[in-house]
Amino acid sequence: MEGLTWLVTLFGVVWMPDEVRREVLSGLGTGDEQAIKAAKAAGFLRVWPSAVPDKPDLPDLDEGESACIRIALAEGGDALLLMDERAGRAVAQEHGLRVAGTAAVIGMAKSRGLIPSAKAVFSRLHDSDFRISAAVIETILRRVGER
Repeated sequence: MEGLTWLVTLFGVVWMPDEVRREVLSGLGTGDEQAIKAAKAAGFLRVWPSAVPDKPDLPDLDEGESACIRIALAEGGDALLLMDERAGRAVAQEHGLRVAGTAAVIGMAKSRGLIPSAKAVFSRLHDSDFRISAAVIETILRRVGER
């Protein structure tokens, strides 16, 4: 969860619906949860303050992804959604929304000088249970001049 500290520089404030907050703060007390709580306490990760619209119907997505897409659409579709799940990304893009995943955020962090090596971050992710396709990693590494 080291990337949470990059969010404030890259995006200012990041909003998440309560549905996502419940998913990521399950109460297990993991290090990831502590990092998310710290980001919330610092004020750059915030819970969306309003009710989430109930349309459009998005039956193939989980509650968090659906809420993110519905909020972005209700707000005029100008948001950048940070989303990794393939199905959620596809549906968001079908609705004309801009989407960036973890790999793109790593690339942005490298481009802005927030990290010395995108390759090193991808390597640490690879050692965890988080997976990004080799083709996506290669694309980002080329884009940031590490290939």
